[in-house]
Amino acid sequence: LINPEKRIPPFIARLTGISDEMVQDAPKFYEVAREIVEMTRGCVFVAHNALFDYGFIQQEFMRLGYRYYRPTLCTVKLSRRLLPGFKSYSLGNLCASLDIQIENRHRAAGDALATVKLFEKLLEADPTLNGVDPKGLNPALDKGIFTGIPNVAGVYCFYDENGKIIYIGKSRDLHSRVLSHFSNKRSPKAQKMCEQVTDISFEETGSELIALLMESDEIKKQLPVYNRKLRRTLYRYGLSSFVSQSGYINLQLSRINKDGTPQAVFYSYEEASSTLFELVRKFKLCQKLSGLYQGNGACFHHSIGQCDGACIGLEQPEIYNERVKAALASFEHPWQNILIIDKGRHEEEGSAVLIENGKYIGFGWFDKTDTDINASRIRECIKPYSDNRDVQQILRQYARSHRGLKFIRF
Repeated sequence: LINPEKRIPPFIARLTGISDEMVQDAPKFYEVAREIVEMTRGCVFVAHNALFDYGFIQQEFMRLGYRYYRPTLCTVKLSRRLLPGFKSYSLGNLCASLDIQIENRHRAAGDALATVKLFEKLLEADPTLNGVDPKGLNPALDKGIFTGIPNVAGVYCFYDENGKIIYIGKSRDLHSRVLSHFSNKRSPKAQKMCEQVTDISFEETGSELIALLMESDEIKKQLPVYNRKLRRTLYRYGLSSFVSQSGYINLQLSRINKDGTPQAVFYSYEEASSTLFELVRKFKLCQKLSGLYQGNGACFHHSIGQCDGACIGLEQPEIYNERVKAALASFEHPWQNILIIDKGRHEEEGSAVLIENGKYIGFGWFDKTDTDINASRIRECIKPYSDNRDVQQILRQYARSHRGLKFIRF
């Protein structure tokens, strides 16, 4: 339950059975907002009449000065397409027709669990929702190739009829990622690419970090046409800063261009805004000076005591700027002379990335069962690769988001 910070209308109380007394000690939305962002990151918002429920969530985030976006899937629309002929497609009537029991009707848990069961039946009615859409595939592509792609971290390549690599990607789950390219939800450019794919290869890495580094290197070597056409880069959004005329350091998110050198980089705007949202909370930064609040006057956080008033000049710039500098410093990778140890491609193997004097040297795999294994032996396994801006961005991002890595310092 969430405290709506207002009285519950009698009609809603009768419909749901939720009273003012039941929510008076419940958390307010802003107290759980960050958890909702983290919980739904990378997810699809599925609901019966999805835009109705999604609209409420978006509106609440808008009040906090935060742009919340998730792709949506509506089980009403999907039911009309896959299960035609029912008199009513309301959740109650549709579930009754399909023998789906709903407990605690018009309450979040009851309706959500019923929607899960409905969605499972929709998946059964159209298996292509959960796999490969055969329409639009090149006849020369062996459909059985998908079953041989494992659910592990690695890099994959798509080839055209001339054996030329036209796309390179990476994933923590090769099988799921490759399948997603050939699902029934494709953009026109992605559809065109899939129609040209006649073969697929992949290389397991064990480590997601090595997959990122290998992908970056291979894209620069091969220059696949669809990595350019789809405008796919490792990181599309950057966080940068500037000093206002009033002397405050402002933060802003924007698309990365070839001339820009942001202080932090992200795969998507969703990841970037979620990270900035957390940064503002952790370092008690001003929403307005961080680009998360567009209204006039003080930001929303100032009204709830989480901003000291830099947005309206109450906090001195030098005091506020110290916290901004500390926040930006959290994106800098501290690695100078180090071996980053991670998972290998099987149980008896480990992987390593070598950095010397802050410069990326390369990566490799080593035998964990070797009784004489040490830093010197591991360094012998390293294959050299080029250092560049993209690699440094990968390392900074990985250092920030993976705190549990094992290091060997030298």
